[in-house]
Amino acid sequence: MNAAQVLTRRRLRACLVIILVVFALFGARLFQIQGLDASAYAAQAVASGTQKKVDPAPRGAILDRNGEELATSVDGLTLTADPKMTVDNAPQIARILREKLGNEIDYFDTIDKLRTPDSRYVYLAKDLPKWTADKAIAALDKAGLPGVFSEKETLRTYPGGKLAANLLGYTNGAGKGVAGLEQQFDKTLTGTDGSSTYEVSPTGQRIPMADSTVTEMVPGRDVQTTIDRDLQWYADQRLADAVQASSSDWGLAITMDVKTCQIVQMSQAPTFNADERSGMDDSNTVSRAVQNVYEPGSVMKTVTMAALADQGKIAADTPIVVPPKMTIDRFPIGDYWQHGTLKLTAAGVIALSSNLGTIVAAQQMSDQTMYQYFSKFGFGQKTGVNLPGESKGILTNGSEWTKANHATISFGQGVSVTAMQMMRAVGAIANAGKMCEPSVVTSTVDKDGTKTAVTSPASKRIVSKDAASTVTRMMEAVTAPDGTAPAAAIKGYRVAGKTGTAWRVDPTTGRYIRGQNTVSFMGFAPADNPRFLTYIVLDKPYSNAGGGSTAAPVFHDIMSMALERFGVAPSGSKSPKVAQTW
Repeated sequence: MNAAQVLTRRRLRACLVIILVVFALFGARLFQIQGLDASAYAAQAVASGTQKKVDPAPRGAILDRNGEELATSVDGLTLTADPKMTVDNAPQIARILREKLGNEIDYFDTIDKLRTPDSRYVYLAKDLPKWTADKAIAALDKAGLPGVFSEKETLRTYPGGKLAANLLGYTNGAGKGVAGLEQQFDKTLTGTDGSSTYEVSPTGQRIPMADSTVTEMVPGRDVQTTIDRDLQWYADQRLADAVQASSSDWGLAITMDVKTCQIVQMSQAPTFNADERSGMDDSNTVSRAVQNVYEPGSVMKTVTMAALADQGKIAADTPIVVPPKMTIDRFPIGDYWQHGTLKLTAAGVIALSSNLGTIVAAQQMSDQTMYQYFSKFGFGQKTGVNLPGESKGILTNGSEWTKANHATISFGQGVSVTAMQMMRAVGAIANAGKMCEPSVVTSTVDKDGTKTAVTSPASKRIVSKDAASTVTRMMEAVTAPDGTAPAAAIKGYRVAGKTGTAWRVDPTTGRYIRGQNTVSFMGFAPADNPRFLTYIVLDKPYSNAGGGSTAAPVFHDIMSMALERFGVAPSGSKSPKVAQTW
């Protein structure tokens, strides 16, 4: 073996020795960490504490009938800080955050937080869109300023802005539903947050080998509604225009599928925008369709006539002598137009909306019989629509009625209702005498797409099929050229309807306010095979406004859209001629 080979072998031995020494040192250190010093690390973890990060569960979406999102959740971030790491650079950090986040933070308040004594965790800003928070963190990293962190959260957003706002409701700062479907289905929509907990060192670093726990989050379930997004958008715009044009205090537009009682559109104006948090005062966020009570006026005449027809006391051509005026319990009652004694048919009473003719017809019923029919039609009771804050309305017991009560209730004054109650009642006439509960939700949906149906009670018969058919023929006369609402007629379709005009009640005194009315129009189409029912209400429009001139045109446009949207075929026949006089 020559000298070169000997030298090479010695070098190899030296390298091997060095490698063995290094492995021995690593092994000894690992043994120290895992065995001898384990208690020391545990003590360090206890002394420095634990850190917990929440993995927020996204709130379930609220969907329209076709799966389009009406309310959903998007990723957001919360910015936090470790004051022990930021105390020396607080002004620089606060300046960058102010530049990137704007009014989301206050400069001087942020400095105070970044210098919080004896604290390892403070909130700087919550509910930030992810891209905004990421931009701020990136700027701090670039400037070499540590100590500010981000935590994942979810933010509620409403893609349609004002779309169906009063039906959807909104959430508060804690993510809890406080109105509408957000409140009614809060438990369903709310998921279960996940979390991860681990031990940290005094410098905020995670301690290796220390205990940690992870809990998986469970997302909230989606809620699928009966609403058609496109029809809802159109109705929202059309109603808002009508409220503005008529100078009304507020307005409602509701459309229901007659066969299923599913609400396919429910609009209110004025309304609010939960996405922008604008217009959110009590008068705008209240759900007037189920919470507001008002006197409905002449739309109620359809219910009175249905009760009479069900007892066999009236038909469309039944002759009625209508006096020029009446005084009952010293209370003067008249029609909206001056006239002498009239010879009208029952259909004529409805077509011309005669209060006096309705009173004469209703005198065939006792107080208790008429009260029982009104109760059967659902007045004085909740509708079961499954929305928060629903009112029962006001219907006093028939045993307490005076003669004046009997008279005025027959044509829709002296009884207070919600718009949803009127929808359910007239819906029974459109549905051949059978009444069902209005619904706004069809199912809840898991993230894997599994649906759980939200069931409603079966429909029940209120009046006979013949009675409903009789009143329908009367209501078709309303939209005829010589009726009170020809503006509600839709070319190619038979339309049944009824106008309503009622004095408004002063809530402070309980007395009627002359010259201030609530006007409305209720109608369904096609009258020969009803599919949709639409109700328009305008409160306190300009003086002398009536249901036929202000509400009926809105009905025409929304109903036309509904018939087209759902592909409802035109009527196969013309409305039958019904004599209005005899």
